[in-house]
Amino acid sequence: MITLEPEWEKISAEAELTPMFGRVRLRTLIFLRWLAVVGQTVCLVVVHYGLGYDLPLGICLGVIAASAWVNAWLSLALPTQRFAKDWEAFAQLAYDLVQLMILLALTGGLANPFSVMLVGPVVISVAALPARWWMTLVAMAIFGSVALSIWHLPLPWSGAGPVLPLTYQIGSWTALAIAIGFTAIYAWRVGAEARRMGTALAATQTVLAREQRLSALGALSAAAAHELGTPLATIQLTAKEMQRAATDELLREDADLIVSQAQRCREILQRLSQTQEASDQMHDRVGLREAMEEAAAPLRGLGAEVSVLLSAGPEGGEPPVLQRKAELIYALGNFIENAVDYASEQVSVTGAWTEDRLTVTVRDDGPGFPPDILAKLGEPYITTRRAEPGHGGLGLGVFIAITLIERLGGAVDFDNTSAGGARVTLSLPRKTLEAEPRFDAQRTAPADDEGIADAAQ
Repeated sequence: MITLEPEWEKISAEAELTPMFGRVRLRTLIFLRWLAVVGQTVCLVVVHYGLGYDLPLGICLGVIAASAWVNAWLSLALPTQRFAKDWEAFAQLAYDLVQLMILLALTGGLANPFSVMLVGPVVISVAALPARWWMTLVAMAIFGSVALSIWHLPLPWSGAGPVLPLTYQIGSWTALAIAIGFTAIYAWRVGAEARRMGTALAATQTVLAREQRLSALGALSAAAAHELGTPLATIQLTAKEMQRAATDELLREDADLIVSQAQRCREILQRLSQTQEASDQMHDRVGLREAMEEAAAPLRGLGAEVSVLLSAGPEGGEPPVLQRKAELIYALGNFIENAVDYASEQVSVTGAWTEDRLTVTVRDDGPGFPPDILAKLGEPYITTRRAEPGHGGLGLGVFIAITLIERLGGAVDFDNTSAGGARVTLSLPRKTLEAEPRFDAQRTAPADDEGIADAAQ
């Protein structure tokens, strides 16, 4: 079985526990502020001149002009392509919030329908800043809304405006405060899930990339053996010519040494070639039972007894021969490992096949999946193991295994047996996993370099 837990646990731990700085670029904050400047200006002009509301237009336009000046200064003084530091992003969003509060205070306070825009800077801060920063901004928004409900100019109605009862004003403030808090928590939960999923997928991609590098070593060794064979034969041939023609004893000893070392290199290359050939003919093809045995082998003797069984489908026939897939071995080994950890005495791994599908079922006689965990299986960072050194990881194993099976076109189902143990069922398409039939043909091997060297003697 492939064991890569230390690698992906380290990667995911660093990504999950290390603060993420610089999540938003300066140009994004500047662009959003320009949108606010344009929107606020258009709104004031339309309400004042179009609807006939007597607004303190000069002061309001001055507040908007301050935002435009801040934007212009930031665009000229700082490189806008870089990511803003956390305190920089917080300062800009806090400024936007205060600027909006001032505009609302000049135009009716919470009675102004645009008071709902207080939610905007809060949502952006949740997506771009760590918790301590966006929580501070949420507190500013809520306390600012309290201040707006007390200190504000009257809403400039075109005629005699209605007198809003105190109960309605309190209800409006309560609704705004709840909207700010609820929106912030909702955005934080969605963003946290997205970041967790991204981290888990990055760990999965790292596992697959490492496996691809390892599998490429076999081809690299074969290529090296092939490319080095001819020059090595030439060296050996020349050394033997020197050996026969040498009259000086020291020169003959040097020639003997070159011949012996060249022969040693040839033997090493021959072993590499044989290893690759064996890999091509045997290692790249594996029976269904052998694949399950390979995944279970490292876990035997570590606790519960692991038994591997085959169950022919309705069509019967011989067990299929599969292409060796590192993803399948790793995923199956992970599910068997979890079963061994929680089983009392017995874990069974049963393989079945039909004309179209392959099914592998892993059962244990343990307590089964807890209901709260069973509903969440498949999500990253779900685990019941103790978070102590040597007692399990970060809850990414099942997520990575499911991802690997899905990459092969399969699906994973979790449930509990009637006896109470856990059951994991892997269903995979047979067509994409089954190896092509192998036809052994007599081949005439070309004369190797050893023959060339010997013929020159």
